[in-house]
Amino acid sequence: METMTPRIIELVRILSDSVTEVQAALSKKNHPSPSFDEDTPASIPPDLSDLQDKILDASAELHDLFLQPINLIYKYGSHNNTVCLQAISRFDIANLVPARGQISFDDIAKTTGLGPVMTRRMLRYAMTMRVFQEPEPDMVAHTKASKALTDIDASNWLKGGCEEMWPTALKIVNTVTKWPDSQSPKQLALALANNGGGGFYDIIANDVARAVRFSGTMKTFANSPAYNPKFIVEHYDWGSLGPNAHIVDMGGARGHIAIAITGRFPGLRATVQDLGHVIKGAEKEVPPGLRGRVVFMEHNLFQPQPVQGADVYYVRWVLHNWSDENAINLLRALVPVLKKGSRVVINETCMPEPRKIPLWRERNLRSADLNMGAIFNARERTVTEWKALITEADTRFLLKQVIQPKGSALAIMEVLWDGNAEAGA
Repeated sequence: METMTPRIIELVRILSDSVTEVQAALSKKNHPSPSFDEDTPASIPPDLSDLQDKILDASAELHDLFLQPINLIYKYGSHNNTVCLQAISRFDIANLVPARGQISFDDIAKTTGLGPVMTRRMLRYAMTMRVFQEPEPDMVAHTKASKALTDIDASNWLKGGCEEMWPTALKIVNTVTKWPDSQSPKQLALALANNGGGGFYDIIANDVARAVRFSGTMKTFANSPAYNPKFIVEHYDWGSLGPNAHIVDMGGARGHIAIAITGRFPGLRATVQDLGHVIKGAEKEVPPGLRGRVVFMEHNLFQPQPVQGADVYYVRWVLHNWSDENAINLLRALVPVLKKGSRVVINETCMPEPRKIPLWRERNLRSADLNMGAIFNARERTVTEWKALITEADTRFLLKQVIQPKGSALAIMEVLWDGNAEAGA
């Protein structure tokens, strides 16, 4: 009878083989090996992502297998992680530490007013998370992680997490108890955390600091490799639309996606729609060669669509901000202007079914899903849930294809308008 290999031995083999293969590839590319050093590249080459997934999941599973149950739960639930990160973000400690240099705990304490004892306690805890290091007694230096927080957008991302998301997360259970299954954009954890105050945009509308934090958070995501415009430019067949095709970029902000698409496909024209304060002055940011082909229009996406008969109505990273009820209303606002064969291209996250992708990636997506519920009463959706939402908006919407480019956080869902079907049929 064949003896089954213990899981811990199997995991060690996966790690050994995968790490050896990664290091060989890095050496061949003359790329530095992963390190916590502050000047180490932030990531490994994207063509090694499959091996990266194996290493991260196997090492995490091996670590968790050797923890006692209470320690395992504590690992994933430690509130002190956020306590220390909140202090780092609130007092901008990353920018107190000189690049390739060091500063004493005492000098940090003097600047922040935290006091020398608490400064040591919190930063030494942060160091266990690889945020900062103590190269010699009582001196603080950067790691790769802490150095990243010297960037203004990354700093605002962390502030948003600690000052907005953390207190909001503490209200999620209270919220779903008070308003079970609510789809209202005002009955949410963020509202409870802010003593009412309406929906997300109502709450931040008159608070410049909070608006800046939110903007920085969005820039951090938008600038990450997984949200690169190249995925939508290269993986959707824009060329098949024909000469002089017209795209309406709904909620397109300052037009960076429309600019990327029209820059690659010279025959295309794009109208970028967003709220007035978002698009104000955006025309000046359009490259000279694209002016006239990329134009801006003030429009509330829940109002009837004013642009008749465009070839593609493109919606990127917008619908996940809204509950099913509101997302359906947004899609229905398109119906009066659609012509047979019109396309709606939805560029959004498609949630995986359990254990269908590497666990570390799945955990990040499920965390993002909870965040959307907490601050918008919205959610991320599976392909099946997207199809159901689209069909409920109107049965003449037909989900033709779903494209998931490797390395992209967003899937490309192409929806065709079948003008011959009867609504509700």
